[in-house]
Amino acid sequence: MVNRDEATEAQVQASHPDRSTWLSANAGSGKTRVLIDRAARLLLSGVPPERILCLTYTKAAAAEMQNRLFARLSGWVMLDDDDLRRDLEELGVEAEDNSPERRADARTLFAKAIETPGGLKVQTIHSFCASLLRRFPVEAGVSPSFSEADERSAAVLQSEILEEIADGPDGHFVTGLARLVPETELSGFLSDVVKFKAAFLDGNSRGNISAALGVSPGETESDAVATAFGTNWPPILEKALERLRAVERVTGFGKGDARLRDALAMSLERGPGDVEAFDALCDAYLTMKGEPRKSILSLTAKDAFGDELSEDMLSFLDPLLAARDRRFSVRCAADSERIFDFAHAFVTAFEERKSQRGLVDFDDLIFKSRRLLSDTGVAAWVLYRLDGGLDHLLVDEAQDTSPEQWELIRLLTAEFTVGEGARDIVRTVFAVGDPKQSIYSFQGAAPQEFANMRDHFGEAYRKIGHSLQDRSLLYSFRSAPPILTLVDDIFANQHGPVIGVAADRGADPHKAFKTELPGRVDLWPPFPPPEKREDGDWFDPLDRPNPGDPTVMLAKTVARQIRNMIGSPLPDGKGGARPITAGDIMVLVQRRTGGVFREIISACKEMNLPIAGADRLKVGAELAVKDLTAVLSVISTPSDDLSLAAALKSPLFGWTERMLHDLAASREGGLLHALFSGTEEHHRKSAAVFEDLRAQVDYLRPHELIERLLTRHGGRLRLLSRLGAEARDGIEALIELALKFESVDAPSLDGFLTWLSSDDVEVKRSLSSSGGLIRVMTVHGAKGLESPIVILPDTAKRR
Repeated sequence: MVNRDEATEAQVQASHPDRSTWLSANAGSGKTRVLIDRAARLLLSGVPPERILCLTYTKAAAAEMQNRLFARLSGWVMLDDDDLRRDLEELGVEAEDNSPERRADARTLFAKAIETPGGLKVQTIHSFCASLLRRFPVEAGVSPSFSEADERSAAVLQSEILEEIADGPDGHFVTGLARLVPETELSGFLSDVVKFKAAFLDGNSRGNISAALGVSPGETESDAVATAFGTNWPPILEKALERLRAVERVTGFGKGDARLRDALAMSLERGPGDVEAFDALCDAYLTMKGEPRKSILSLTAKDAFGDELSEDMLSFLDPLLAARDRRFSVRCAADSERIFDFAHAFVTAFEERKSQRGLVDFDDLIFKSRRLLSDTGVAAWVLYRLDGGLDHLLVDEAQDTSPEQWELIRLLTAEFTVGEGARDIVRTVFAVGDPKQSIYSFQGAAPQEFANMRDHFGEAYRKIGHSLQDRSLLYSFRSAPPILTLVDDIFANQHGPVIGVAADRGADPHKAFKTELPGRVDLWPPFPPPEKREDGDWFDPLDRPNPGDPTVMLAKTVARQIRNMIGSPLPDGKGGARPITAGDIMVLVQRRTGGVFREIISACKEMNLPIAGADRLKVGAELAVKDLTAVLSVISTPSDDLSLAAALKSPLFGWTERMLHDLAASREGGLLHALFSGTEEHHRKSAAVFEDLRAQVDYLRPHELIERLLTRHGGRLRLLSRLGAEARDGIEALIELALKFESVDAPSLDGFLTWLSSDDVEVKRSLSSSGGLIRVMTVHGAKGLESPIVILPDTAKRR
């Protein structure tokens, strides 16, 4: 019997191959190892590789899991018998099962895993759905040769459809939309419409809008404001107006009294259903924030009104507020119906266009797979075909699984819990996650579903006489005790329920496996805003933050702290220490669009600290990309003097301001003509590059032109020398975009430049390994990574 510590024993029990398991795993508790151990133990118990399906959240996680599993299996091939026996014992294989025959089988698992048709399936849920649809395209109603639409191609298609609707018979839908959605938010709005397309395709949903807001069918704003006036109010308004006018003739009154007088006169003249008159009354009674005014009448008017009439005027406030709220409900219902009408037309056209082009997006993969498995006409056939190939399902990062994805998993495993089948086997479900780590709402993630599905599978297995073991991994192999204590204290002191934490069990506590590992938490006070804003120079950019801005001060302080830490000793928990390097430091913020993200990167660069830059790039905003596209623009349009000037000043040519001025000031005609006519050495060298590229533009594709500029003319070396290693990501992203464009359209330079400028493409940079550089990332982007020193400068709750 192997003696195991508590943390290892918990992992061994969770990875038991014959038990369905619901596992809640704290950060750093070894959940990936448990997944790999469970897959390895399933293979050891004789399960064919093709009958195991492991679903994870990202392609990177799937690749890492598969590589680690293959490393484990391939390692068994070369181990001697004693070492293999000990390895299997540590994995959880009992002594009586750890026979020479079992060890001989273990040495064959690697070959089986890589040679079995279909092999061991470790993939994202979207990848699995794509393979499912390709296996049953007719039943799913998709093209057998469908392709998956990425964000870029989907955005381009959405823009095309929007323009077509605006120019077509449904153009009034777009006109109504322009008032409700700002142009700057239109792209995100269209993405949300597509995300919830199922609701917009259902025509019955439109009729539920008014009912949800408590609005009667056909009710107008005029009907809503009329409710403020009962039969008793006109006489009171008439009496009040007469009294106000009498007070005005005798004593005069203030601005508020005049405002009320005019509102009363308009209301009596136009009747109770007039919206403009109602607005005037609201202006008299309410502030700009919609709150009752402290004083509706002046003291003189109050004295002249008498107590009875004053009370009548004040009692009008409650029905006025009620009518105002109802009017907003009516307006909201009308606006929502306008949005629905547009969205219905847009989504219908979007789906038709995707079908014509044989495209499916990520949401389609889930939606069509769910529909396939729930269609009574074909579901039984599909499940019969799948039933012979799936006995064990493993779900990684289960806290980030959306309700739609859970429904798909439920349909896939429906046969697991129907009782005895043709084969005498135990079919298991294994799910691991931590609701505390959920990326709330990302791709529809609903962390509460983790507990709901635990209850669902627990009840389903109970009905067939089996059990679902509900376990937790509490030990962290990553963090020091002070860090874990802080996290537990934060959860313990939350007021009210915490999102993603089950109310019946609370947040799982953390235990440090490395109890002697030193740790430290520093809490900084907030930086107060300056008492007086310092005015900058008149020529400063409008978006440049003030030097006294709290965000700027925080960023500079963080950069100074990092500079002071680098080189200082970092204890290793074993009595020794090593110098802190830049790669040991990770800075995490809430979002990239916040000023603190940009300012910290800028402050670190100002202090010449080695920093990796942003983990996501706007391709069009990268300096290297701007320089390259400027050259391409000149090749495409020789009269583009501005692009030529930008290209010559870039590292690609290295001209100074004086050199450019001398060329431009005395020129006759275009700047490119002046360049070709120049007699200086730098004129001839630069002209030769443009002459060569222009000679090749009719023969080379866009990506080949870019590569020619980068390689033949030394552009890559010049850009990296001036802009640093981080420019490489932008350059490679531009080449990838050119290749992608050439795969879907005619490979012309003009077309590529137009396509490139039509959208602001974002590219992810892999910062999973530090490479000796400081990493600045969002908390979301850093999921799954670790670092000895983590700085959280952006912890305040956003309003």
